[in-house]
Amino acid sequence: MKILVRLPNWLGDMVMSMGFIQALYQAYPESSISVIVKNGLEDLLDYFPPLHYRYLFSKEEYPGVRGALRFGRAIAQNEKYDLFFSLPDSFSAALMGFATGAKKRIGYKHDGRSFLLNFTTPRDKSQHRVEQYITLLEAFVGAKMEKQQIKLRGVQRSAGEPILVNLNSEAVSRRMPVEKAVSLMKELRLSTNAKVIMIGGKNDISFVDEVMGRIPDTANIEVMTGKTTIPSLVRQMSDASLLLTTDSGPAHLANACGLPTIVLFGAGNEKNTAPYNKDNCEVIRLGELACEPCEKNVCAIYGIPECLRLLDEKRIVKSVMSLASIR
Repeated sequence: MKILVRLPNWLGDMVMSMGFIQALYQAYPESSISVIVKNGLEDLLDYFPPLHYRYLFSKEEYPGVRGALRFGRAIAQNEKYDLFFSLPDSFSAALMGFATGAKKRIGYKHDGRSFLLNFTTPRDKSQHRVEQYITLLEAFVGAKMEKQQIKLRGVQRSAGEPILVNLNSEAVSRRMPVEKAVSLMKELRLSTNAKVIMIGGKNDISFVDEVMGRIPDTANIEVMTGKTTIPSLVRQMSDASLLLTTDSGPAHLANACGLPTIVLFGAGNEKNTAPYNKDNCEVIRLGELACEPCEKNVCAIYGIPECLRLLDEKRIVKSVMSLASIR
């Protein structure tokens, strides 16, 4: 059995899709599994279960609908597949699968794409994202899968002293407001002498620079924003004591590394997208506003995410000290 999986486009969703790949091997133990991965996330596959082919998809090289068709047809020239699973809900992901010529093409009903797939099922929006992916497989095979652990393969924790901090997000509604980030960092700095490492992607550099520029005492704070790859970030997480983060990809990566993690939720629903492993993970939400939780990328009511701005810094830092067992 040759199986092809279109993986999600975001770091956190990619981590959560690991359970689906593990469940695929449970359902088809003798199968050959290949994946389509977005350009920039391919290094994460080194921590996945074994894979046959890794097809690297670049939207710049294969833009739009025509690009998805060309990419799928290129795969068809390399290998013929029995099954194609589309984990993203996008039209282009289903179109790509259609172009591969896979015999069975499976995905959730969404975005007018059902004619491109020959097995679809409604998504249960109440489920966690990890379980949503696995439920798609269960619906297709007609059997229940074992509960999966979300854990990066080959990673050993050494539990060092540094605290990693990520207050960034692609969505403004999930990013800590600058003033709040400054206040939180000051409180953290007053509470521990442990080394603090600011992490994030290249798009987060200006935000972190602005925050750092407003902190009077930056002693023992190292800024690694925009300087890490996925493997180097995994190594940092393996050597750290804790990650303090907003709802973002690094939250899921740290959780899958076994690193104690505190996640500050603004927009987004923690029932669906909080880190999956509950051990050593704490979710902090304000829970006082009528609009919580929302799914918007921009706060339409307050302009900035009030649900993050009103969080209690002392409560957050107390949780940091407790979960990381810092003295």
